[in-house]
Amino acid sequence: MEPAIVLSITIGAVLVFITGYSIYTAFGPPSMELDDPFEDHED
Repeated sequence: MEPAIVLSITIGAVLVFITGYSIYTAFGPPSMELDDPFEDHED
């Protein structure tokens, strides 16, 4: 394989992993630990 193809696949895989992990963190079980700063300061 050419180095450009390997680099493209690697960068694509890293981007997919980061996107998947971000969605899991935002909407999955770890999201229960996140705080909403707007709910903390009710007027």
